[in-house]
Amino acid sequence: MKSERFLDKRLAGPGLLLLLAGLALLALLLWPASGRSPVDPVVVRVKRAPLTINVLASGTIKARDQVVISNSLEGRTTILSLVAEGTQVRAGELLIELDASSLQDRRIDQQIVVQNAEAAFVQARENLEVVKNQARSDVEQARLARRFARDDLAKYQQGEYPAQQQEALARIALAEEELRRAEEKRSWSQVLFDERFLSQTELQADELAAQKARIDLELSRGRLTLLRDFDHPRRLLELKAEVDKTAMALERTERKAAADVVQAEAELLARTTTLERERGKLDKISQEIAKTRVLAPQDGMVIYATSTQASWRGAVEPLAAGQEVRERQELIYLPASGARLVETKIHESDLQQVQVGQRALVRLDALPGQIFAGRVESIAVLPDATSAWLNPDLKLYNTEILLEAESHALRSGMNCQVEILIDQIDKALVLPLQAVLVQEGQALAYQPGTPPRPVPVRLGRHNAYQVEIVDGLEAGAAVLLNPPLQAGGAL
Repeated sequence: MKSERFLDKRLAGPGLLLLLAGLALLALLLWPASGRSPVDPVVVRVKRAPLTINVLASGTIKARDQVVISNSLEGRTTILSLVAEGTQVRAGELLIELDASSLQDRRIDQQIVVQNAEAAFVQARENLEVVKNQARSDVEQARLARRFARDDLAKYQQGEYPAQQQEALARIALAEEELRRAEEKRSWSQVLFDERFLSQTELQADELAAQKARIDLELSRGRLTLLRDFDHPRRLLELKAEVDKTAMALERTERKAAADVVQAEAELLARTTTLERERGKLDKISQEIAKTRVLAPQDGMVIYATSTQASWRGAVEPLAAGQEVRERQELIYLPASGARLVETKIHESDLQQVQVGQRALVRLDALPGQIFAGRVESIAVLPDATSAWLNPDLKLYNTEILLEAESHALRSGMNCQVEILIDQIDKALVLPLQAVLVQEGQALAYQPGTPPRPVPVRLGRHNAYQVEIVDGLEAGAAVLLNPPLQAGGAL
């Protein structure tokens, strides 16, 4: 099982460059040499030598502390002008100017919308005051009507009705007195008529007067009955109904006034909210217009983000005037210090060996012969999403190597090769990695002969080129560099 893990590591861990180098070496070893038959086997010997356990990967130089300037405008916009790459700029200098023509048109339209919203807000505010005044007036008028209805009821019960009743009783009393006098006069007239002192006409006149007084008394008594039995109850009911009517009218008026005020307040709140929203849109547009002029936040050298980026299609189109950029797209890098990092990717098979703080050696393609020392500063928790999207079976983890020394020769975007030093075995029995095969989980080395003789071996640690022999072979033992592949699987 351990040898199978070595097989997975050798096939997946080294980069394409190392694979090509190994194939080239294999071709050279197998190529017929002068004085040797093409079919002569290539023999190597087990030797005792230092074994460096390392992880190899390719990487890119970048600044450690750099400000990433991105497009913060919404949607897509066009670059009108930008500073040349490599220019040393100071804080506050113009880096990029983006097209703001559509935003300026939108700002003019939005200013008109804001003015209309302000007019509607003022109208709603004044309308609220008018509604409040009208509500107070209507409620006060309804309260006065209820008060007057109550006063009318009390006035009738305590004043008008007693007075009418007293007046009716007074008329009855007068009518009774007039009837008594008329009766007495008629009686004396009868006596005088019987004595022949009065004429028949005079007697009849006194009798008519007595009859009239009797009728007046009956009428007065009838009026009192009408007042008590009909007029008074009806008038009392009318006045009480008016009191109830005005009370209900007051309640309706108060409710309507409150509802009108609430509606006017809601209208004012809606207009206020609309005004604030439209002002916010106007402010946002103004802020967007301000974002079209991208200024340098600090001193530094301009590096286009496209210079350090690539896609599965190849190199990214260089940043230039007239190019369309999207929201949140990285545009420019401004390094904040001379410290440099190496960005690399570690295969998942090597992830358990690599740890933060381990030493690393960096070799640049642009500076052959120079080696820069560094240390592993960080390892990503999750695999790189872009690599996983291009190849779901490939899991690479972004890793950063901090270079220990600063150098003006280092520039962001330079390609380099990274060697992460895992461990060092001072004296180990080693063989080339290709000299060991795996057959049914057993590592085998083949000694020359006809046919070649397999020797079981126990393997230790390995790097991209050599593997440690822990048991099975001694120093100086000869084995085939290219064992028969049909016998098993190569490491």
